[in-house]
Parts: sequence; structure tokens; C-alpha cells
Amino acid sequence: MYIVVAGGGMVGGLLVRSLLENKHDVVMVDPDKDVCNKLYADTGVIAVNGSATRIEVLREAGLAKADAVVITTPNDAENLACAILAKSLGVPQIIVRMRDPNYENAYKVIGVNAIVRVTDMMVNQMLIEIEHPKVRQITTIGGGRANIFVVLVPKNSKVVGKKIEELARSRDFPSECTFIAVYNQQKEDFSIPRGSQIINEGDELFLISTAANIKKVTDYLTAKDTIKTPQLT
Repeated sequence: MYIVVAGGGMVGGLLVRSLLENKHDVVMVDPDKDVCNKLYADTGVIAVNGSATRIEVLREAGLAKADAVVITTPNDAENLACAILAKSLGVPQIIVRMRDPNYENAYKVIGVNAIVRVTDMMVNQMLIEIEHPKVRQITTIGGGRANIFVVLVPKNSKVVGKKIEELARSRDFPSECTFIAVYNQQKEDFSIPRGSQIINEGDELFLISTAANIKKVTDYLTAKDTIKTPQLT
């Protein structure tokens, strides 16, 4: 894909590197000449020095033929102006980084395809690290409203030996949470779970859930089975 990245700061710079590693054709636009020179020296990316709010700069970057533009400057007013110009040039996919939620409706009105709420994503990540150390977050979706994460089933968990459908029906399992995959590293077995699948010790359970339910579902899946089997004498 031919992708224009507007803004070469920390977020834009990391994105440029990732896109290049994935073999996309990338052009970066930034008003700071030093930023352009550094990214070009580090990655070889085509860097256009200029403001992404000026249509002649965007045309120089080839925006009219781009498959997508990702707008990552730290200023929402500039991001909005760039998005409007991108829309006028017929770019099919417009993705913006939003810092100030007051701009959300404006982005939607002009037809932005995706709004990335960086602050919400950072806050959710920090909360998960603090409150749910047993959880490994993969990504957020819906602008940070939901999370895809992994929970490791520990030894003696009360869910070991139970079916997916049993867990999903439990009153302790949030209805807003869904299993999406199961991986067992020891067996090197990866599967899309069906209701009849049995949970084993050491399984990594991939789930999608609202942020508010992560603690509840994690506590449920990692709770130890306190019922001991009587020993025969």
C-alpha cells in the first residue's frame, strides 16, 4: 500500500518504521527539517519537509494517489485541517490521532475512517499493568473501549477440565467478554475455541472484553480450586 504519514514525532516515527518493515510504500510529512533528515537517515523513508495543513505539500507527498493517510501530529486543529484536505483529494482511508476528545465529532462529520484516542489507550494500558499483572494486553479496539488480552490458566485453577461453554454460562463470567482463541505453548496447539473445548492447565486464553470486566474475568479464570480430593487410606 502507498501510505502517507503526517507527523514524524514519536508516534509517527514508530509507525513509519513499522510500515516500512511490512514492505509498504511510505512518505512522511513533517514541518521540522531535522526530523525529516533523521528519519530519512535512519530508515530511508521519503520525507517531505512542510506542513501537512498545506495542500501543495500534501500533493508533493503524493497524497492524491495514496491508499491511506495516517495523521499523527500532536495538534488536533492541524490534524483536522489535514484530514479535510485528504478527503478533498479522495484518499480512501483517513486515520487520525486524537488528543482532545472535543474534536471527535468534527472528525466524524468530515468522514474520518478511524480515530485513535492515544490518551485512552495509554491510560488503559497503565491501568491493566497496575491492576491486572496476570493479564497480557495485545491491543485495544473501539478507541480504547474494549481490549484484546491473554490470561494464562495457572496450576490448580478451578476452570481446568471445564468446557468453554460451561465458563461462558457461569454467572461469574461477564456477558460482555468472549473467548477468541486458545494456545497451549507446551503442546504448540492453537485453536479457535468451540463450546465443547476443554480448558487445560497452561492454556493461554485470548479474550475480548470491555475494560471494566477485565478484573472480573481474570479473577474467575485464575482462581484456585480449593476443593481437595480426599486421599484413600
